Amino acid sequence: MNDITYSFLGCCINVHKELGPGLLENVYHKCLLEELKYEQISYISELEVPVIYRGKQLETKLRTDLLIEGCLVVELKSVKEIQPIFEAQILTYMHLLRAPKGIIVNFNCLNIFKEGQKTFVNNFFNELPK
Repeated sequence: MNDITYSFLGCCINVHKELGPGLLENVYHKCLLEELKYEQISYISELEVPVIYRGKQLETKLRTDLLIEGCLVVELKSVKEIQPIFEAQILTYMHLLRAPKGIIVNFNCLNIFKEGQKTFVNNFFNELPK
């Protein structure tokens, strides 16, 4: 899990070095997809997050930006600061996708590693093999 996270953040840093801050989220998303392909990292972009209510799967059009290697949920942002609603969103996506780890990446910063990412784990993380 740590290797996946490290490799993914390296891709984010490469995109950020090339483009810098201040662009729209969808520009970073497209560039990051190219970087993930180049690094041969498995991903699903714009994955529909299933919502099951009272035993029935609902059509919600709820999507997460990326699912990396089937276990790392990613939400991309290009905002002034990460808001608590973004944190609630990624934690919910992690729960619904049964993913052990999630990262919010904010490209609107000077340094992705120091100030542009926030990592989350949940109970599924504790179930991973040591």
